[in-house]
Amino acid sequence: MEILKVSAKSNPKAVAGALSAVFRQNGRVEIQAVGAGAVNQAVKAIAIARGYVAPNGTNLIMFPAFTEIDINGEERTAVRFVVEPR
Repeated sequence: MEILKVSAKSNPKAVAGALSAVFRQNGRVEIQAVGAGAVNQAVKAIAIARGYVAPNGTNLIMFPAFTEIDINGEERTAVRFVVEPR
């Protein structure tokens, strides 16, 4: 499963487009964000993506979870959003 990584500087519309494309291809998407700014951009992107796929009759829902990741040898806590159809 491809994981989309979002930063605080990510453009929510661009992330929403990528999220929609991966969703149409796989039927499920995982998004990973580290930090409050990145989580904010990820949530905005998910909200925008719901509008992109809604004309096809798809209602997206997401499940947030914490995960531990390694960044430059340092263990960090990330928020992982699992996005799938309802």
